[in-house]
Amino acid sequence: MPFAPRFVAVLLIAALAGQSLRASELPELGDVASSELPLAMEKKIGQQIMHEIRWREASYLDDSDVEAYLNQLGGRLTAVSSDPGFGFQFFPIDDPSINAFAMPGGYIGVHTGLMLSAQTESELAGVLAHEISHVTQRHIARQVFQSKQITMASMAAMLVALLAARSSGQVAGAAIASSQAGAISSQLAYSRDFERESDRLGFDILYKAGFDVRGMSDFFERLQRAVRLYENNAIAYLRTHPLSGERMTDMQNREQSVAYRQVADSIDFHLVRAKLRAMQGLPAEAVKDFSAQLREKKYASLAAVQYGLAYAHYRARDWAAAAAAIDAAGKTRVSSAILERLRADIRIAQGDVGGGLAIYREAMVRFPLSQGLLYGYGGAMLKERRYPEASRFVEAQLRNYPQDVRLYKMRAESQAGLGKVALQHQALAEVFALQGQTAGAIEQLQIAQKAGDANFFEMSAIDARLRELQQRRLEELKEKRN
Repeated sequence: MPFAPRFVAVLLIAALAGQSLRASELPELGDVASSELPLAMEKKIGQQIMHEIRWREASYLDDSDVEAYLNQLGGRLTAVSSDPGFGFQFFPIDDPSINAFAMPGGYIGVHTGLMLSAQTESELAGVLAHEISHVTQRHIARQVFQSKQITMASMAAMLVALLAARSSGQVAGAAIASSQAGAISSQLAYSRDFERESDRLGFDILYKAGFDVRGMSDFFERLQRAVRLYENNAIAYLRTHPLSGERMTDMQNREQSVAYRQVADSIDFHLVRAKLRAMQGLPAEAVKDFSAQLREKKYASLAAVQYGLAYAHYRARDWAAAAAAIDAAGKTRVSSAILERLRADIRIAQGDVGGGLAIYREAMVRFPLSQGLLYGYGGAMLKERRYPEASRFVEAQLRNYPQDVRLYKMRAESQAGLGKVALQHQALAEVFALQGQTAGAIEQLQIAQKAGDANFFEMSAIDARLRELQQRRLEELKEKRN
């Protein structure tokens, strides 16, 4: 089942019953003084839905390489945007449909189908720039908040419908009816004015960020042509972003005023696409696909095809073939943290744990901003049961990234390996808290209190954090009552 139907099934129940999304635990909006949602409230709504996607949605792609690339690309674009103060987060959805969607508060989901269908990085950047503009101009808030009487619960339910429309019109219709939001059914697609505004601002973002501004219109034009052949996939994006001939003409007219600029794709653009292809289907099928590309020399990046072949062999547990392919990729003199991570993992899989960890350490010096390497290195030590080393490493990284859920999961695993039950559940409490599950976090700290293996200072920290989260929970319940 694709992303939207599963997601709607969870979120719609949550929005209406208050069991999962806890929308009713957020403050009631009551009379809306203006047609727009306050920035802080918009961020809170988006954050709550994002928690649910990460926590429950099976199609959320928990791959740090892919997510890091999207945020690197998105960060380059948002740096030159008119971000009102949200701070953007980009995340991948494992769905073959060609789609991307913006949620309130700066959360932008990108389907793997979109990443694979974009022929250049400028095309992918063009779609992201368009979505960024929907957020910076607060189009969702302006669409939905036309009613002067609306509650947070009904807002959440309507947002479920907005998200559902990105893949399934039928499910969207059910969501709208269930949320008693039929009045906005005709507004699920962005208005022509909103689309033109996002085209114009997205064009400016694309230009300022140094991409080929023709990427946006090239992709939209190809997507429109693809509707006849691949309607189920292509229509997902066009349903909520109606593409008129007038829009295409406007984009092309703007392009004519800018000198042609040839922009090379980044190596990570090609590597991420290769990884996504290598993850599809059976490993043997992926090996066959990449081998054919090499044999027929049908590729935009030789290193990326060799990397994809290496990853496919790695999935098939053919370590020798994987090592040969990754070494071939290295001979192209391409430099990327993504390549080094797979090289290290292959070396460890071959039994050379020390050699693999050494590759990680060297790569972390060369690519100090790569969190994918941090996760890979910590995960490798945990897999090899090097718990004391893993614990020291994770603690050091948490000082730099104190809100990182993946690092807290590693902390919990390392403490469990060391036999420290109280500290294990203390770390799990932070995993719950960072994902909006306050009640679950409290439960984990209560387990930590009863473990009996924490010293005085550790127990003091557990008690203090428990009091803090219990107060947060009381505030959440108070908001729900009001």
